[in-house]
Amino acid sequence: MAVSPIIIFLLSMIGYGSSHPSPPPPRGCSVDVDPPYRVLCDLESVWGVVLEAVACSGGLTSLVLAVLLLVKLRSISDHARRSSVGPLLLLLGTLLGLFSISLAFLVGKNQALCVVRRAFWGPLFALCFSSLLVQGVRLRRLVAGKTSPSGSSLAALGLALALVQGIISAEWVLLTVVREGHPACEYPPLDFALTCSYTLGLLLIAMGLSLGVVLCGGEFGAEGGGGSEEDREGDNEKRRWKCNAVWLFLSSLASALLWVAWLGFYLYGSQTLRGRGKGERSAGKKVLDEPALAVALVIQGWILLLFHAIPEVHLCLRKPPQSNTQDFFDTSHTSPPPHFGDELPAHSHRQFPENQPFSMEEHSATKCTDEELNQDKQRLAAEAGRNHK
Repeated sequence: MAVSPIIIFLLSMIGYGSSHPSPPPPRGCSVDVDPPYRVLCDLESVWGVVLEAVACSGGLTSLVLAVLLLVKLRSISDHARRSSVGPLLLLLGTLLGLFSISLAFLVGKNQALCVVRRAFWGPLFALCFSSLLVQGVRLRRLVAGKTSPSGSSLAALGLALALVQGIISAEWVLLTVVREGHPACEYPPLDFALTCSYTLGLLLIAMGLSLGVVLCGGEFGAEGGGGSEEDREGDNEKRRWKCNAVWLFLSSLASALLWVAWLGFYLYGSQTLRGRGKGERSAGKKVLDEPALAVALVIQGWILLLFHAIPEVHLCLRKPPQSNTQDFFDTSHTSPPPHFGDELPAHSHRQFPENQPFSMEEHSATKCTDEELNQDKQRLAAEAGRNHK
């Protein structure tokens, strides 16, 4: 947890002063830590420290995977596999931001922190789900036997799709905070959920594309069956791309289930808990909303890491398997048959004994024919001599 003091210090620089005397710090925190940020180091309420550790480990894993992809980029010669690097790097960079901003939902409220929460929640999720969507487009083209767009083109498409959600979130913050003058920390939960409807649409499209590749991927590019070697190679490639699509569908499905659970709790469950704890509502509307958002961020990040990023990095860096049919059908490595008069190779020494009886028979037949010819000549010569006499 060497990163924790740095994170606490950076968060404490956003808008909080030490004008009011602070209560004594809990076990695990120093006196210099402001009360809103003591949840990050309070060992008496362990859930904040555990969530912070899980978020930091997820961010570190995303960073390591991104560096590994950049180091191994030159070793990826296959264009189809290389095209997934761009969306993967976009996703890993977004996950790093997702884990980082989850810590902002653990600490107390102020105007600057609430603006950061509202402004970055939707665009970060939109970047994650647009990365999944462009991966689905890439896999569908590959399974159909077409060429995949380049990784930079797919990453640019993902950024363009996420830009729409960024505009929506920016307009929401500007209209409610700047124009109408409402506090950034006070907003109806339904408005917060509705601003993420575009993000949820991206997730559903990505899930539909991956499901289509898994169920019907082998039929997209079918143009008449054949038993040739090229058809077998194409079937093997389709199976490999369908394996990628299975992981993409699992990550999309798990994300959709998480969003259904989170929206149900955020819109209805937290209101019930707030109604029971009226004594804790003196400072504002929400009691458990911000911790619920932090938990949703961390779980979503790890779902995308475990079900998509790590398997996709493994499948991208793995060497393609060698085809077994090449040894039997590929004639580029076979030696030509020996010509007459050439030396026979060492492995063909058995051909001579097998053909030896035939050569002896031919020799004996030739010898018999010569003797008959000589006898016929002698007979004709004797007959000619008698006739001459």
